[in-house]
Amino acid sequence: MPDSRRRVPAIPRGVWVLGIVSLCMDLSSELIHALLPLYLAAGLGLSMLAIGAIEGIAEATALIVKVFSGVLSDLFRRRKPLVVLGYGLAAITKLVFPLASTVGWIVGARFADRVGKGIRGAPRDALIADITPAEVRGASFGLRQALDTVGAVGGPLLAIAAIAAFAGDFKAAFWVAVVPAFVAVLLLILGVDEPERAADERGGSDGGRLTFADARRLGVGFVAVVAIAALLTLARFSEAFLVLRARDVGLALTAAPWVMVAMSVVYAAVAYPAGAAADRGHGSKLLSAGLVSLVAADLVLASASGGAGVMLGAALWGLHMGFTQGLLSALVAATAPADLRGTAFGVFNLVCGVALLAASVLAGWLWDVFGPQFTFLAGAALTALAWIAFLLYGRAAADLRRARP
Repeated sequence: MPDSRRRVPAIPRGVWVLGIVSLCMDLSSELIHALLPLYLAAGLGLSMLAIGAIEGIAEATALIVKVFSGVLSDLFRRRKPLVVLGYGLAAITKLVFPLASTVGWIVGARFADRVGKGIRGAPRDALIADITPAEVRGASFGLRQALDTVGAVGGPLLAIAAIAAFAGDFKAAFWVAVVPAFVAVLLLILGVDEPERAADERGGSDGGRLTFADARRLGVGFVAVVAIAALLTLARFSEAFLVLRARDVGLALTAAPWVMVAMSVVYAAVAYPAGAAADRGHGSKLLSAGLVSLVAADLVLASASGGAGVMLGAALWGLHMGFTQGLLSALVAATAPADLRGTAFGVFNLVCGVALLAASVLAGWLWDVFGPQFTFLAGAALTALAWIAFLLYGRAAADLRRARP
């Protein structure tokens, strides 16, 4: 009698290397991300609305650029050169933060760093999909996200250590971010090989070159996944507001980045198991649990009166991210044709970028006009509406096993 149990393929080496590359770059980026809102507010005197706009535009820029890099990776059938370009640009910008003499240079470096993230994002995710068997796609995206988030844990820890070691000197602390950024680029160049493209992945609808008409092959399943992701992003603003909330309740300058550590530890711990659970058909439950976690995070952050409340809220925020982000990437890979994966990830991130910009600007305005409590209460209300919409219309689209080609 044949064994009915199929052997689950191993996660490819290239996925592990890309995960470690993400870890190193996130170590660098999150060090700066943990300190920059405090530097802009305390050091340069910017308003919450201005910080919200800067963060929203910077993150949205990264996500919008992804659509172009994703399309280019499909047109040229090469992912790795764009991934290297994106990581390389981000590494170079890390030199600007400690050298900048004006706000304009800081903002410019932040935008350039996010452009680098945008260039690499869609081709990297498409490359992971290209080299990963469908049976472990959720686990592979979860693993990369988990390793990325380990870097997001280390980044704020380095920020705390650096700002303490340099007695509150932000520019000196920013120098620490330079080394892991360049290590990431070196690992990427030496450790990741792009696979040969299969014959059925090399052509568009005319059997050869891709055209705009090929976008029609991104079907209803893909549209449903993008709609779900847009709802989630509209309900979630930039994590910079977690750091600002920590300062608002009285945490010291050197202690505020701990909220990013709390968020990232939970995120890293949950991402891989959640991806593996998605491979077993639990996507709908994961997305529902993620939305409930975000409602709880917003409510806790709105009512927090001290550091413990903010840490708990940040941990619940990380739980939401762990449940949802790897699954959504795996769903994009599963619902898009193989030769349009770069474009699909680009479109996915474009929509999420616009939603993130709107959410972050709205959060900054609410904070300035009504205060931080109202900002997080509004976030809870938007998330609850997104959850209801998902329960009514979106649960079928979250089944990764059904979505597999």
